[in-house]
Amino acid sequence: MALRRRQLLLGFAGASGLALAGCGDQRASTPPVPAKIRFDPVAGPQPAPARAPGTVTVADGTLTSVEWIDETGRPLPGVPAPDHKSWVSAEPLGYGHTYTVKAVAKGESGDITATATYTTPRPDRIVDVALRSASQEDLAENDTYGVGFVLVAHFTEAVDPAAAEAALKVETTPAVPGAWYWLDDRNAHWRPEFYYAPGSRITVTANHFGVPLGDGAYGQRDQRVSVTIGAAHVAIADDNTKMIDVFDNGTLVRSMPTSMGKGGSAVIGGRQLSFWTRPGIYTVLDRTDPVIMDSASYGLPTNTSLGYRTTIHHAVRISHDGIYVHELAGSMWAQGNTNVSHGCLNISPDDATWFFDFVIPGDVVEVRNTGGEPLDIWQNGDWSIPWPEWQQGRAHT
Repeated sequence: MALRRRQLLLGFAGASGLALAGCGDQRASTPPVPAKIRFDPVAGPQPAPARAPGTVTVADGTLTSVEWIDETGRPLPGVPAPDHKSWVSAEPLGYGHTYTVKAVAKGESGDITATATYTTPRPDRIVDVALRSASQEDLAENDTYGVGFVLVAHFTEAVDPAAAEAALKVETTPAVPGAWYWLDDRNAHWRPEFYYAPGSRITVTANHFGVPLGDGAYGQRDQRVSVTIGAAHVAIADDNTKMIDVFDNGTLVRSMPTSMGKGGSAVIGGRQLSFWTRPGIYTVLDRTDPVIMDSASYGLPTNTSLGYRTTIHHAVRISHDGIYVHELAGSMWAQGNTNVSHGCLNISPDDATWFFDFVIPGDVVEVRNTGGEPLDIWQNGDWSIPWPEWQQGRAHT
């Protein structure tokens, strides 16, 4: 019995061994994995975005060649990744192109080839934007402006404000809330709720290339520029005292007697002209020495009893319709007591020389307690618009 039991056990063990050996020989066969190529943007019936780069990526393989050719036969330059898993064009696709793309990748199953065809938008109009100060001078990197600096975006043609504003970005350091105010469909102004802090940095980015701006228009280019805010120079001209008090970072540094607009109006050539210095918050636009002042420039003929054409020194322009703070020795008898000008703020030659050297574009000139209509935005009255109203004037995206 013991022998028989031993033989059975040995037979089972042998049978098990044979079965296990048989299973070990049955190996699963895994088919080779083919490479998979992807193009971005994804080719389709709609034009590809003009500002997008061309991108080729591969899964389960490596790229061996990429050809991205436009309708003229010019290849779109590009760079493969070090691992040859992707390729990205060195420039955006651009406007008005038809591209033929061919990529070859190597995978476990061998080489595969993928192709695609793209078109990009053909704009009816190409629109540029100039980034400017309130003086309408283009901003230059690291320019310095006063605490009343107003950013202006001027488009060469009409645009959809919402689309254009979506591609505009303003960053301030320190951060302050601000908003765009659209004067029309070509001009937008940006400012914060309050004057900037001295030393602030403002960076504006306009990423309009490839962006549809409405009615067949597309943006011409991308731009970025940064400017700095200088010291807080604020001049307050009060018609009750006939004085201009000038503050430097909150400290009164000079008080200047002045003679402002004499008031009233006249109809000349069918136009009603006002001789008030309008109340409101102006900013310095520019400085000129000398400047030729000609009343004909705003509709008052030189050869009339109220007309003039004269050379003026140390003239600081604060409005687009010709209001200056300037020297006038001939009106010193009136400065500090009587308004005799057509709207400008007359001061003495000594005061005008000092003020001319003291201010920079963007410095603030507040005119208080004068008659006439409030300063309008088109005259350089951005800061005269109450903040809630300013916010309502922006495009809604």
